[in-house]
Amino acid sequence: MPRSPHSYTAQAIVASPLGDLRLARTPLGLAGAWFIHGTKDHPGPLNDVPDTPGDALLLQAAYAFEQYWHGRATSFEVPLDLLGTPFQRAVWKTLLTIPFGTTRSYGDIARQLGQPTAAQAVGMAVGANPLIVIVPCHRIIGHDARLTGFSSGMPRKIDLLQREGLRIEGEFVREPGTAQSTLFDDNTGASR
Repeated sequence: MPRSPHSYTAQAIVASPLGDLRLARTPLGLAGAWFIHGTKDHPGPLNDVPDTPGDALLLQAAYAFEQYWHGRATSFEVPLDLLGTPFQRAVWKTLLTIPFGTTRSYGDIARQLGQPTAAQAVGMAVGANPLIVIVPCHRIIGHDARLTGFSSGMPRKIDLLQREGLRIEGEFVREPGTAQSTLFDDNTGASR
């Protein structure tokens, strides 16, 4: 489980094109990045944590976000402190391996972890991700390329995927260079 707010040593609010973000750190690294409004799992005000916008690590994280928003970075080079259960941390570390502009399914992550039947548990861990955008849970979609839930809202997920060059066609995500499937994919005229 995530540590109590007392584990955080500093916090800051930074602006983003998708709404203000609260960043929180521990002595080991950045441990939280949440949209302040419209996020299901936002911890709320961290009243006991000093508001320290001049903290070096928080400034580094804010700069990394700025580079991402302006299309000048595809990953975040910030020390992280992943606060969660061992399984959650394993899932989040696996999410960090998903390249910019690509997607994976819950099942893909479960198989990568060597637990092919754990797709639902992976989904729960993905939904509890405390480092929005940095740990790219927005890159997780359904096995059939459908958009799936996002703790910070579907409009934000769509925006993030589009920023990374992915196309949204209805409720489906298309990576660059992929064709939209049709009812007559096999050229025989027989529908699926």
